[in-house]
Amino acid sequence: MKKLKLVVVGNGMAGMRTIDELLKLAPDLYDITVIGKEPYGNYNRIMLSPVLAGEKQFDDIVLHTPEWYRKQGIELISGQVVVDVNRRQRQVLTDQGLSIPYDRLLFATGSVPFIIPIPNHNHACVLSFRDIQDVEAMLSATTNKKRVAVIGGGLLGLEAANGLLKRGVEVTVIHDVTCLMNRQLDSEAAHLLQKQLENNGMKFRMGVVTKEIVAKDAEHLSHLSFREGEDLPTDLVIMAVGIRPNVALAKQIGLQVEKAILVNDTMQTFDPRIYAVGECVQHRGSIFGLVAPLYDQANVCATHLAQMGIGRYVQKATATTLKVSGVNLFSAGDFSGTNAEAIVLRDKSVGVYKRLFIKDNKLIGAVLFGDVQDGNWYFDLIRQKEDVSQMRDHLLFGKEELADAV
Repeated sequence: MKKLKLVVVGNGMAGMRTIDELLKLAPDLYDITVIGKEPYGNYNRIMLSPVLAGEKQFDDIVLHTPEWYRKQGIELISGQVVVDVNRRQRQVLTDQGLSIPYDRLLFATGSVPFIIPIPNHNHACVLSFRDIQDVEAMLSATTNKKRVAVIGGGLLGLEAANGLLKRGVEVTVIHDVTCLMNRQLDSEAAHLLQKQLENNGMKFRMGVVTKEIVAKDAEHLSHLSFREGEDLPTDLVIMAVGIRPNVALAKQIGLQVEKAILVNDTMQTFDPRIYAVGECVQHRGSIFGLVAPLYDQANVCATHLAQMGIGRYVQKATATTLKVSGVNLFSAGDFSGTNAEAIVLRDKSVGVYKRLFIKDNKLIGAVLFGDVQDGNWYFDLIRQKEDVSQMRDHLLFGKEELADAV
């Protein structure tokens, strides 16, 4: 029987996880072509921070080598970008003139870093933190540029700052609100984190908005200018203020796009031959940036590409775990505190802080600093919406304490 042709646009983690699952379910159904703009196989972007910090090499974070694609009979077209898709003729066109036919097309175009459009944002000494080329550019620049400003005090910004700090440069993090990781932490945990990072040598400018990146010339920066005043001298700027779904191609070829590419519960777009997974998709109003939901989407998509038709993507609560410079953090669920009761444990002598949020006798959110060993247990309680009224008095002290009490 003649194989169907599957083309994957994007060689990142979500798209290749879909292929991994598809090969388990229907290894002989498709001739597969994967097109990626980077000249490598697929690698783990989450592990870019240890590479930046010098704790790992690039080879350590590769998930699929070029040899793996060959062994699987998959054609990898690397170092090329898809510039058009003829949906009527079912042809994919690359920037180097290749035309590839498809029966099914998988969009896994991921996201692009958001760059604040301020003066000199496109200067040679302004970098993003998204791929291995960014890491290599940072490492090259820091051989002679010793003062680095990281704009963005979220997860990505702190990981970039930590990696650079370990390379021995002077790092200042700029954040436009007064709390680090304000989407993942409450204010108390955020300030504990900042204090710990300051002890490690990181500097901060909090609650300030960058007005301009001031350059000396085409190859050198002078300083950052803030709306609130008081300039910051710097040699290099890292923009880590968030990502945007990469949807330019999808829009160009007429797929339905709002914030991202619209998909249904089977990860299918409005064109039944085209599927999409990962950071480029919008499902029931939500867009995604963490790995867990991306892998769930990949599993669902694979069942439908395999013509099994059994998977449905259901959004789940997500948790954030961070270890920066030896600081352990965990957050999950709703920790806004709206109409919820908070129970708190503080032990400054050992640097532990826990805040749990309870509503209608159910745990709905958790923020942990210093001691995160019960994070997964709290996360399970949140997801399962379990009644915690009987364990409430022991909840802060963890699963083992609860077991001893019972």
